[in-house]
Amino acid sequence: MSTHQNHPFHLVNMSPWPITGAIWGIKMAAGLISMFHQYKFIIISTGVLITLLTMIQWWRDITREGTYQGMHTSVVNFGLRWGMILFIVSEVFFFISFFWAFFHSSLAPTIELGMMWPPSGIKPFNPMQIPLLNTAILLASGITVTWAHHSLMESNYSQTTQGLLLTIILGVCFTILQAYEYIEAPFTIADSVYGSSFFMATGFHGLHVIIGTTFLSVCLMRHIMFHFSSNHHFGFEAAAWYWHWKYGMIIFMYLILLMS
Repeated sequence: MSTHQNHPFHLVNMSPWPITGAIWGIKMAAGLISMFHQYKFIIISTGVLITLLTMIQWWRDITREGTYQGMHTSVVNFGLRWGMILFIVSEVFFFISFFWAFFHSSLAPTIELGMMWPPSGIKPFNPMQIPLLNTAILLASGITVTWAHHSLMESNYSQTTQGLLLTIILGVCFTILQAYEYIEAPFTIADSVYGSSFFMATGFHGLHVIIGTTFLSVCLMRHIMFHFSSNHHFGFEAAAWYWHWKYGMIIFMYLILLMS
């Protein structure tokens, strides 16, 4: 039988990571329910462990295919780019649903909300304090990730490292400040539709920032191991696209949820 390949596409080998990822989803959902209702952390802890192992080994396999085995041809790279673009578009519509819910309630508050927005009894955050600082931090991280990207395209190894490291530090600072903001919040997710829409939107945005920070951290490790070149670095480019989307979203979060 001939092993000649008559197409430019990469047909991946059989992998166990999709099934372990599915197990992770079930474990995380069950673990969150157990944590919220019974204050037990064993299920979610094992779910997080499975997640980390799946991420590490799945990314390892993709890195091998694209960096060492030459599987990511120009045709495959084109498909990966469109896949990332469509993923970000799906993220846009995901957050549109939160904004829709917010505007539905805020533009015409019902009698149950006291005919006012924010609802009676809720003291919103001061937009000139931590929210403004966090917005500035993410906007600054957009500058540093762009610096890293352009440095990589110019084969400037040291400045790419510096730009990536600064972006990761800014992402971690954002997460720490958001956690502090949640701890000191004067209302909860159970406080009417205002609390629900606020914490759902900002919480998912914060989760995406954590994911983006992890994405960039992997890119930094790969850059240190010389996996990227000036013309072969889509892994980093995808992370940069994702990060630009995240710091762009914070502007809408700030103007709509906090300034309205």
